[in-house]
Amino acid sequence: MKKTLTIIWIFGFLFFFPSILFGQEEEEAIKETARKEKKVDINILPVVATNPTVGVLFGVLPGVNWNMGTPADTRNSTALIGVYYTTLNQLFTSVRANAFTKEDKFNLLTDIRFNLNAQPTYGLGSVLDKSTLVGGGDIPSDNPYPPFQEQEMMYFNNFRLYQTVQKRHKQTNLFYGIGYHLDIFWAIDDKQLDLDAEPQRITHHYRYQNLKGLSDEKYSQSGLSANATFDSRDNVVNPYEGQLAAISLRAFPEFLGSTTSASQLWMEYRTYVNLDKNRPRNVLAFWAYGWFVTSGTSPYLALPAIGWDMFARSGRPYTQGRIRGEDLVYGEAEWRFPLQREKNKWGGVLFLNASTASSRTENINAFSNFVFGYGGGLRFMINEKKRVNLGLDYGFGANGAQGLFLNLNEYF
Repeated sequence: MKKTLTIIWIFGFLFFFPSILFGQEEEEAIKETARKEKKVDINILPVVATNPTVGVLFGVLPGVNWNMGTPADTRNSTALIGVYYTTLNQLFTSVRANAFTKEDKFNLLTDIRFNLNAQPTYGLGSVLDKSTLVGGGDIPSDNPYPPFQEQEMMYFNNFRLYQTVQKRHKQTNLFYGIGYHLDIFWAIDDKQLDLDAEPQRITHHYRYQNLKGLSDEKYSQSGLSANATFDSRDNVVNPYEGQLAAISLRAFPEFLGSTTSASQLWMEYRTYVNLDKNRPRNVLAFWAYGWFVTSGTSPYLALPAIGWDMFARSGRPYTQGRIRGEDLVYGEAEWRFPLQREKNKWGGVLFLNASTASSRTENINAFSNFVFGYGGGLRFMINEKKRVNLGLDYGFGANGAQGLFLNLNEYF
């Protein structure tokens, strides 16, 4: 009962406190609304894609961009709402938003997901030539053609609710605040696991959970975070210049509903270098993050992994969770350039990324192995004023990995 009341109190503070802030500013906003230009733009993108773990995916990706003040004193806010269904009977729904209140007084980060998911259990560490079974002889291909077979999958349901509220420090680019982070995994069905076989068929998920004394059928991670962010980007969805540096220390105690106590550290840095003063769209963009289990034990699916960042943008062209471990470091560089001499409607990108992860139970150190991805794509700017891009990329990686990616906004 005490756990429930505590979580309800946290929800109330993090969700209703921002609403009170909006209410205080609402009267002034209403008076000015009639004189202001349209502030909310909605773009609905149909999505069709394929990769090894979903088969064929189809759905919609509405993108919302708005401003809670004026462009002169308030940054634009953005949200992506995804609803997808796959031919392997998987369902993915999400709401991810980065919002700024009037005059940038508060920054609100929201990540809500409900997924009926499936993926093979590749194991921990950035080692690709490893069987999906502990001690197995088969080495899975990352080529999406043909896809993984159903018996190689681990099916699970996942609910995520991350909400962070950060206050701006005076008139600077520094924000600080607290957050709540909840991940629940249940109905875990490990298709490859067979303890009655001779010899036994043991998956990496089962082995890890068993070594840590945790259930392999359901578990959760619930906790609070302390956060600080420096953000000087000139645009959230498509920066031409500026930097972002963020740090988040997250504690997941059992009394807040975690299956086992743990703590994690997230550190992130992005910077944007303009290559041509006359063409601001000609940009070199760099992104790096480190995600670490700093104490205790996090359940297998709650461990740091590519594709599990807020907007699920890391790791092109690999599938979500392909690289996972107690320590994960990721880096990406992207060249963004215009394809027209004077206009900005059409653009292109070239990207290169690298991932490395550890497995403390197997003595695999981070930085001992790197996994690379590379590729390129096209951009079509559907809203030049707010720089909203429609992107179509194709990426390649090791072990046959490749994929087609369709998205709104830049990847970072």
